[in-house]
Parts: sequence; C-alpha cells; structure tokens
Amino acid sequence: MIAMILAAGRGERLRPVTDSVPKALIEVCGQSLIERHLVAIHSAGIETVVINLGWLGDAIVDRIASGSDYGLNVIYSPEGDDMLETGGGIHRALPLLGDEPFLVINADIYTDMPLPPPAPAAKELAHLVLVANPPHRERGDFDLDAGLVCASDEATLTFSGVAMYRPEFFAGCAPGRFPLAPMLYDAADARRLSGSLYEGLWEDVGTPARLEELNLRCD
Repeated sequence: MIAMILAAGRGERLRPVTDSVPKALIEVCGQSLIERHLVAIHSAGIETVVINLGWLGDAIVDRIASGSDYGLNVIYSPEGDDMLETGGGIHRALPLLGDEPFLVINADIYTDMPLPPPAPAAKELAHLVLVANPPHRERGDFDLDAGLVCASDEATLTFSGVAMYRPEFFAGCAPGRFPLAPMLYDAADARRLSGSLYEGLWEDVGTPARLEELNLRCD
C-alpha cells in the first residue's frame, strides 16, 4: 500500500501563519503536522509516501528530504504555482500510487486515528473516515447508512480528510485543476462509497484560533 499526504494548499484560512510556513509544517505540541502523519504512516507498516507540493513546497522537501529519517520512502509530486486542488492533485499523482487502493491524508488535520482505514470493498470506489460535525461548521458533509456514505440536507458527519481510494475512482478525469468533493457526492449518490465513524481525537487545524487552542492543550 502507498499513502499520499495532501500538502500543496495555500492555507488561506491560516494566514498570516501560512504566509511564511506551509500548512504541513505548522507545529502542534512541538511537532509539525506532516511529521506526525509520517510517524503514524510508518507505524502502520506503510513504506512509501507521496507528498504533493505547492505553496512553499521547497520548505517541506528541506524538512522531510527522502523520508529516511522516518523509515519511509518519500516521493514528491510538485504542482508549482498552479496548484491543482484536491482532486487534481491526486489525479496527477496516480502514476506514483500504484494499482491497488491507496491511503490519502489531508496535511492540515491533527488526529490519532489508527491507519490504514478499511479498504473499499469490490464494488466500492472509496472508503471515507467520518467524524462528528465540529462546532465551527453549520452542518456536516455526509451521513452513514448501513456502512455506506450518503448525503443529506441535514448531514451530521464531516469527512475527516482520511480515506482509501481505488485508482478507478479517478477514471475519466482529465488532467488539471478540480475539486474532490463533487466526485465524492456523486459516488455517495451511486452507493459506491463506504465509510466508518471515528470518535477519537480529530481536529481540523484550519484557523490561527484553532491552532492556538490545540497548542494550549499541550501545557
């Protein structure tokens, strides 16, 4: 199995912190978010990690290098200044991710969830890990119905940013910039998206205020 960490984004909501530091290198309790993910990935027995690069990507390469310090083989998928959003970034990296289901983690989350999550079953395109909708969001993204992800106008669960995808999920996508969310909703409507609920530690490090609150918990 190969893992991918999505680390290309500008981190607009985290400005001014991310004016000089890529969001993946933001530290919580003295450890950068991406290094925390790398430790968890290695502990799961995964050996190869793809990291996409965009805003201040050179700083990530300088810190992580080959990944050998973490017991990993790290491969970079640079996007330059033309960042491809979540869907486009994964699609561009597909040749690096192999033919089997692969793990994807958003760089800007803080969690202790066990890795990897379940792989999608034969007829499913992906498996999403969902969490309870956090207070800062008006409503969630999805709900669960007998182990399948479904959308509703009153959704109570939020996509955690951790998922397993089959390469076929991206079949028919054209290269370039595109978001992942519409594809997830389409797959949910087609009943081809499985999911599970994680009820442990999970935080979206999306604003300076939430970052400060997380760091205060270390004291």
